[in-house]
Formats: sequence, structure tokens, C-alpha cells
Amino acid sequence: MNYVLYAVPFFFLLIGLELLADRWRGMRTYRLADALNSLSAGVLSQATGILTKVVGLLTYAFAWEQLALFELSEGSLWVWVFAFVLYDFCYYWNHRLGHERNVLWAAHAVHHQSEDYNLSTALRQTSTGFIFGWIFYLPMAVLGVPPLVFLTVAALNLLYQFWVHTRHIPKLGWFEWLFITPSNHRVHHAQNPIYMDRNYGGVFIVWDRLFGTFQEELDEEPVIFGVTVPLASWNPLWANLQVYAGLWSDARRAGSWWDRLRIWFMPTGWRPADVAARYPQVKADLSNFRKFEVPLGRGAQVYALLQFVCYLLAGVWLLAQGDVLSIGAVLLACLWMALGLCSIGLWLENRSNAWQMECLRLASNLPAFWLAGELGMLRLDASAWAWLVAYSLASLLGIWLARGSAAPALTPPV
Repeated sequence: MNYVLYAVPFFFLLIGLELLADRWRGMRTYRLADALNSLSAGVLSQATGILTKVVGLLTYAFAWEQLALFELSEGSLWVWVFAFVLYDFCYYWNHRLGHERNVLWAAHAVHHQSEDYNLSTALRQTSTGFIFGWIFYLPMAVLGVPPLVFLTVAALNLLYQFWVHTRHIPKLGWFEWLFITPSNHRVHHAQNPIYMDRNYGGVFIVWDRLFGTFQEELDEEPVIFGVTVPLASWNPLWANLQVYAGLWSDARRAGSWWDRLRIWFMPTGWRPADVAARYPQVKADLSNFRKFEVPLGRGAQVYALLQFVCYLLAGVWLLAQGDVLSIGAVLLACLWMALGLCSIGLWLENRSNAWQMECLRLASNLPAFWLAGELGMLRLDASAWAWLVAYSLASLLGIWLARGSAAPALTPPV
């Protein structure tokens, strides 16, 4: 069962309630561009996950079949409780090393790039975590946790983490001592030096207390969300590639072959001495911190929101159909979604060529949908083509109207 698919309506219901709480309490925890960037990263992650989850599933199943020390029964309640706790222990180390090693941080950084903190941030997930993430859960297979139990507790762990991404819930007393809460997870998303690299648990905070990585949220130290090397973009594809690109650039510039190899596995932030000297990185001054923002007219914002809704619905449909689609069909869908979400990101950045990218995106829909029909992914009759043409014409009208009300085009920093 795909628990994430069934949880989607509840995610957006809670986001709606949080927006109402914002209005009622006079807070501003949401910005449209930031929220759309987070949600776009989540949609892209779920879409690509249909292809990449097989890496973790196959390796786990193989280890369970060949290396399991015990035969644990799916029908025993204690096995489920044991697996739930053990998964969070493994998650703690996956998460912790995701902050402590360059190549693992490159995958995980996506989740931390938002400079806001709200329920949309919870859905901001990586598309590349599958590369190394599976390694950390192999102990569960060796101990005999059946694949069905593993997949279920993994989903429950992920779903639990949704509600802690909010600024509206204060500290929760004794609950803070045992479980991850909004307060101690706000600490985890901070870039303040006192808070960085703390509170890694998914459900239980006890691992952080045991291994010395716990930090309480302090009244005298307000949390500043984000990462020390800002993304400064609304492009979800670049969000997934930014840290990898930086590591590759440093590796290419390094004079030593040893440095070129080890940079990927060194502690997060480590750079070859010669590269750091020639290309210093200036970190933001948190005392004068300003969130990344690009002026955008109201019409252009409405256009971006409506276009994103189309891709969100397509992403939900893809999640529902993913198991019965061919690899070629899912790959086509992922490429189509990546192009569309990137185009929306450029539009939100108010790039001078954003309207041209949008026209290219709309034009690409025709061959993409034709190919989807050929692959048996969609049934395209005359009425379907009529709807696609109507959508394209309406979008072109939206581009024209939005450009007329847009702020002056900018080229934000990359």
C-alpha cells in the first residue's frame, strides 16, 4: 500500500489549516514561491522515486533472503514494534551522516534549503537519497525484519515527521523528552551555529540524548531557517544538484588527485586547501540575514500557482498508476514533470527568458502526450486532444496577461 498517496489529501488539508492559523495569529510562515519550490521538490522526489525505489527494495530483499540471522514473523506484534524502533535507530544514523559527510549532505541538503518553516517544508524531499540511503537499513534485513514490515514502518516514520514542520506548536512538556516535536525539529532546520547538526531522530529524540546530539530550542536564540550556502533559486532541479555541482567544481579545481577523490567523503564543508584559498566561500552574516526573494506581480504568481496545481495532480495520478506503468512510461513522466517544474521555478525567479521557457514547455506537451499514448500510458481521443489544446491556449493567454502585470525581470544569483 502506498501510504503517501493516501496521505496527500490530509497533507494539503493541514497546510490549509496552517494558512488559516497564520492569518488568525498574524504570522507569515508561508511565501508562495518558497512553498511552491518545496512542493515541487516533493513532487519530483515522489515521481523519480517510482524508478529509484527499486534500488532499496532489491538490496533489502536480497539481504533478507540471504543474510537474515532470524526468522521474524509478520504476524507478531512485537516484531512490528521492534521494527518501528529499529528503523528509527537506523534512520538516526542515516540522517546524522547525511549532515556529516559531503556526498550524503549533497542528497539531504534539499530538505533544508527552505528559509521558511511550515508544513510544505516537510514535503520538500530529495530525489537522490536512494544512492546511499539503502545501506543504513541493511541491519534490519540481517536481523530478519520482513520486507513488508520494513516498508510499512518506513512509511509510518516518514508520515510522523510531517506534523513537526510547523512554527505554530510550542514546546510539549514531557513529550519533548521521548519524541521528535515541532520545537526540537525547528532546531534541526536552523542555521544558527548553536543549533546546527542537532536533533536527528525521525520519531524518537532519545537517540540524540543518548549520542550527544540533542539541543533544546532556546527562547533567547530565535531560529533562522535555511542553509549556510543559500540555494538562492526556486528551481527544484537545481535544488537537487546544487551541492553536487559545488563538490564537482571543487574536485575539478583541486591540484591533488587524492583531494579530488576524498572530497566526496570528507566532513561536510571540507574543501581542498588550495581550492579554498583560491575560491573562498563567504557565509551569510546571520545578524543581517535576509531571505531570498524575487519581486513578482500578482498575476504572475497566480499563473505559477495554477500551473503547479496541474503538475501536482499529474504527480498524484502518477503515484496511483506507477506500479502498473512501464519503465519507459514512468521515465517519460519524470522528464515531463522535471521540465515543467523547472520552468515554473524560472518563472518564479522572474527570469527574462521565463516566458520563452514556458512557451517551450507548452509546445513540448504535444509530442510528450503523443508519446505517452504510444506507450499505453494515456488514452488520447479527440476530446483529450481538444482539452490539451484548450489548456495550451489558456496558458498562453495567462502568460500574456501575467507579463503585462509583472515586476521588472531580474536575474537572481545562482
